[in-house]
Amino acid sequence: MARLNRILLPGALLASCLALIAGGFAARAADPAPASVTAAGITLTSQSATYPAGADLFPGGAAAQATNANCLTCHSADMILNQPNLTRAAWQGEVMKMIKLYGAPIGTADVPAIVDYLVQTKGKP
Repeated sequence: MARLNRILLPGALLASCLALIAGGFAARAADPAPASVTAAGITLTSQSATYPAGADLFPGGAAAQATNANCLTCHSADMILNQPNLTRAAWQGEVMKMIKLYGAPIGTADVPAIVDYLVQTKGKP
């Protein structure tokens, strides 16, 4: 999943950008978005990117069930499968971080199965 990066703008610039964007949506709701807009001396240019398709589910059948049911809400399987191999303690810490810090709705009964799967798939020997 993509990260949300925050850009802090001075209040007047932010207000100008928001007004320009809101006005543009209201005036041209059916028109395609402009390639660029300028406000307060700053030009914002639209960009697009095409990403390769990722795996839809974690491989492993029944062993991956709890991971598929809980982790795909926020992450792609590829994102997690491309992480470095970690120890059991590190994977346990990552799962608990998702629950405690980010509020992931993972039931306590699913935590051992998720950690077991991650160790089996991406664990350090």
